[in-house]
Amino acid sequence: MKTAVKMLTVISIVVLAVAALLAVLILRLLTAPMVPAGYTKAVKTGGGIEAAYLAEGGHKVKYAEAPAPCDWKKFELYYPAELEQGENTYPVVVFVNGTGVYGSKYKALFRHLASWGFIVLGNEDPSTCAGDSADATLAYLLAENSNPDSVFFHRVDLENIGISGHSQGGVGVFNAVTAAAHSSCYKTAVALSPTQEEGAAALNMPYDLTKLIIPTLLLAGTAGDFETQLVIPIGQMEKMYQRMDVPKVIARKTGCEHGQTLYEMDGYVTAWFMWHLQGDERAAGAFTGDSAEISRNPLYQDVKIAYTR
Repeated sequence: MKTAVKMLTVISIVVLAVAALLAVLILRLLTAPMVPAGYTKAVKTGGGIEAAYLAEGGHKVKYAEAPAPCDWKKFELYYPAELEQGENTYPVVVFVNGTGVYGSKYKALFRHLASWGFIVLGNEDPSTCAGDSADATLAYLLAENSNPDSVFFHRVDLENIGISGHSQGGVGVFNAVTAAAHSSCYKTAVALSPTQEEGAAALNMPYDLTKLIIPTLLLAGTAGDFETQLVIPIGQMEKMYQRMDVPKVIARKTGCEHGQTLYEMDGYVTAWFMWHLQGDERAAGAFTGDSAEISRNPLYQDVKIAYTR
């Protein structure tokens, strides 16, 4: 009898220990960043423009947050520190989360883009496909731009607002710029490994690429069955390209898995926004002309460009 009791006690302790370990692992997964802190120095590049815009920009960065409705928890704002002084306005990039991945897990990515002179917006929405939370986040900043008591009062460049998103967030990007209340505010869009159109419809996350009216950059990876067979197979990606009747660029980075596409291609994402939202002609060279860098970059394949300047 005593032996049985001891065995039950040992088993109970083991079960509790395993449960505690699982709880710790789950907590780490929930709180671990999706973007490595030092990614700007670790990511391999294959072109001078890509490398230049993957490096840190010249602006010191500050952070602010505010409560958000629903299960979006909070609005997160990264911005150039000098915004708090002077009279300059700053372009904006709204970021749309991937499935179950909060904006607070993208800190390194947001800080990098803000260091190039952008106000970067995020939130904690775990399900972003409809574009509603992206729309609400932009609406919050626009209200702050009109609020005399806000640090963002008259600091937003209303003519230069872009949006980017990863995975389900790519779906959210397409819906935010075509169907949301503030869709007309956007000047350009970037979608990173978005769920392909037919698959998204099957998952009740529909979007319509034929409604796009702004220049769009679509990037994906070439590694892992999840990325290349489920999320965005190359055949589906090429169909998406055909359905976008706008100035457009698509490409895939070699050896890049689904989670990595979030930051591995950030040099070109930053260049895209620098070109479209800050008029940077050096950045434009990555995507335009007879020898656009992305089409010559040995780390990229399946590049298609339809851009008349």
